[in-house]
Amino acid sequence: MRTFRHARLLAATGAALAALALTACDNGTGTEDEGRAEPSTTRTAQPDDKQTGGTQTKEPNEPTAETEQAEPTAQPSSDAGSFEPVICNGSNTKVTAQTVSRPLNHMLLTVTNTGSKPCSLPYYPLVRFDEMQWAPQVREDSQPQAVPTLDPGESGYAGVMLSAADGSGENGTTAKQLTVGFQGMEPGSDGGATATAPLPKKGVYYDSALTVTYWQQEAEDALN
Repeated sequence: MRTFRHARLLAATGAALAALALTACDNGTGTEDEGRAEPSTTRTAQPDDKQTGGTQTKEPNEPTAETEQAEPTAQPSSDAGSFEPVICNGSNTKVTAQTVSRPLNHMLLTVTNTGSKPCSLPYYPLVRFDEMQWAPQVREDSQPQAVPTLDPGESGYAGVMLSAADGSGENGTTAKQLTVGFQGMEPGSDGGATATAPLPKKGVYYDSALTVTYWQQEAEDALN
């Protein structure tokens, strides 16, 4: 009878141990392992992500607050000192006439730009003494390579041969008044207002040999 009870006790103890083995795992330390946490899935930031490590980053071409301002508008440049030349005439110049000792029987006309813009001196002066009814000839060999252009305050020049040095001229007379006309950009065209140049009190003698040069940039060229 005792042997039978002892056997039942051993059987019950073994069944309990087996059940314990099925419901718990020995982790080698004598304590129950509550279960290993599954690793969470992590996402590696891609190159096109706009946030890395919690700090916002901008795309290379995405404007920032500093660059969102409007582009500056180009201002048109102006060159206030640059003007298209006008024609020199009696309204924007001062004209003087001065007799010279060399060459003989010559006079120098000086035209000074008194305006605010550059002006040009095309061709040659239209010289008229008193009320004479004929136009002096021009020396064709005096034509310059370029039309003289005068900045404000600058002067241009023309030479006038009054009479023949050898006395071969005809109809000599003494003039008391000189009027200078100006040509436009076409030969013989009207260049605008004429100018009156004062002459010496004794007047200026001229004859049929009266000739003029083209307008020159330099006085020396006008008298040579």
